[in-house]
Amino acid sequence: MRLWRKAAGALKDKNSLWLANATPRSTIRDPDIEKAVIRATSHNCLFFNYPRIDRVREWLAVSPANLKPLLWAISFRMEKTTDWVVAIKGLYLIHVLLTTNAPCVRRIGRLPFDLSCFRDGHSEHDKAWPFNAFVKGYYAFLDQKSVVLFQGVGEKGNVVMRELVLVQKFQSLIDLLLDIKPKSRAALVPMILDVIDAIIIELYDLHSRVCRGIALVLMNIYSASKAEATFALNAMLKATKQADDLILYMEFSQKIGAVNASEIRVIDHIPEDGIQELKQIIENLSDELHQDETKLQITAKEAEPANNENTEKKKCLHEDHLRTVITDEWEKFDEDKNPSSSVAGSSTIHEIQDLIILEVTLSKEAPILC
Repeated sequence: MRLWRKAAGALKDKNSLWLANATPRSTIRDPDIEKAVIRATSHNCLFFNYPRIDRVREWLAVSPANLKPLLWAISFRMEKTTDWVVAIKGLYLIHVLLTTNAPCVRRIGRLPFDLSCFRDGHSEHDKAWPFNAFVKGYYAFLDQKSVVLFQGVGEKGNVVMRELVLVQKFQSLIDLLLDIKPKSRAALVPMILDVIDAIIIELYDLHSRVCRGIALVLMNIYSASKAEATFALNAMLKATKQADDLILYMEFSQKIGAVNASEIRVIDHIPEDGIQELKQIIENLSDELHQDETKLQITAKEAEPANNENTEKKKCLHEDHLRTVITDEWEKFDEDKNPSSSVAGSSTIHEIQDLIILEVTLSKEAPILC
């Protein structure tokens, strides 16, 4: 690092510390926390100062209320800097906070600053581009990890679908981690190698979570639908590819001198028998679905003639019920055959006629109720 750059960096840090001392204390700003962040993200050193990083972490352990001042101090530092050294140190502080077990960290969500378009303003482009790419990749992973922590495991759905969604999120984080590499030998400074060590730990942890999630899905796969089984198959195929990519990343990290890659651990692979068995399950589900659809179509076709026949019968019965028969012949009743009962019958008829006339008269005279 050039002498003028060291002098300028020391002057900036001293000025930032002086401004932090003059900062009034509030719910989102704490002068002591801001000074701790400034010291942990100094310009001049290409090494991480772990005692100062631990000091920042201790502020969060003291009280969850210190999370807001910590985020404000780091965000203010990141938004102002155009130095890749400060940017990487600030991102490493965020990484340290996200790996703590503090429940308040899960409420962060998207990071409160943006380094997706970071460019170092103190070096020429042909020298700064490897560091710029490293900062952008590191920021993309941390931002997505903070979102995954914020979303948690509260997704709706059954066990299979919930685990598949989590597996998909973990696999997306693995893809982001595998893209974080020093693009040039000039970028192999001690600070970046420490970040690679932290990334290796993340990769092992996420890959093991993916394998556990897939194992849980396979335990309940026979109760899953075809869509869920297909989703699980895609996750298994991706996990197989990521396991191979993970081995290549470990070999690369070993070559550049990362400590955690000195001994490559055993990477869990998805058994090929499990993949073939899942494919067979999906084919069986497809055959069963096709057979069920065929049975439904046949049943519907067989039911159509019977329904039409029943409809015609009901129509005929309805028409017969409403049909009026006109004839010139009189229907003879028993009264007509018995002369002795004609008088009684005629008197009864007259009584009925009188009742009908009386009802008609009353109905005409009765008022209409509205």
